[in-house]
Amino acid sequence: MRLGKVSRDGTVGLAVQSGDEIKVVFGEPALSDLDAIVARGASALAEAGQAVLARGEVVNEAALTFLPPLVRAPKVICLGLNYNDHAAESGLAVPEFPTLFGRFNSSLIGHGAPIIKPPVSDQLDYEGELVAILGSGGKDIAKDEALSHVVAYSVFNDGSIRDYQLKTPQWTAGKNFDDTGAFGPWIVTADELPAGAAGLKIETRLNGQTVQSATTTDMVFDVATTIALLSTFLTLEPGDVLVMGTPSGVGVARKPQLFMKDGDVCEVEIERVGLLRNPIKAA
Repeated sequence: MRLGKVSRDGTVGLAVQSGDEIKVVFGEPALSDLDAIVARGASALAEAGQAVLARGEVVNEAALTFLPPLVRAPKVICLGLNYNDHAAESGLAVPEFPTLFGRFNSSLIGHGAPIIKPPVSDQLDYEGELVAILGSGGKDIAKDEALSHVVAYSVFNDGSIRDYQLKTPQWTAGKNFDDTGAFGPWIVTADELPAGAAGLKIETRLNGQTVQSATTTDMVFDVATTIALLSTFLTLEPGDVLVMGTPSGVGVARKPQLFMKDGDVCEVEIERVGLLRNPIKAA
């Protein structure tokens, strides 16, 4: 099932895409809070989706504004250098333990919203990434049980301000500028995809030109391994978002370097998960 958080004329709703049709229930608190639904797990997500299919109105996608699917995740945990080829182009060793950094909810935007290039930098870079969303949490989760904790997957563009990212060994500043973390448009329930969303093509296009192309099988740490390792040192919670790293082709590693600028359009597409499209706008 494919679910999204949308608005029309300021009223928030839950959307479900079925084939070429989108149905939406607007203005019902119990169905418009996707964070709360996800936090109740897979059965609650399925029930909400069935409610929308049963009584939602058919809406043209052009009439909808897509919001970030989740905006109150307890944790947004991102992986760096999680594709072998991306580590190589960065001149860094493939990590023996996941390279982790946090995203804050205040940086998130939805499909179609502009990624904002801040006035303090001309180094706004793209990073197409898979998202795994947890429907249940835990501590010391066994790897062979880890995927049972994933309720859905989505698409992310980890817009990075490279000069700020590299000011210090910790990447927090460059990864948390307002309006740089594009997320969505859909979350796709785990039962719709291969285990761990493995083997799916992931591609980033800037102004129609393919700049990243790989498959999710190329990740150093797959979803199950990441969950198991994270749970050795922190308690994972329902609604946590794991942003699983980007393949090679990022702008900072190119010669000449390629950064996003005002007027550009960036698309991230993951096979069977969705297409995330955002224009770039200077602040």
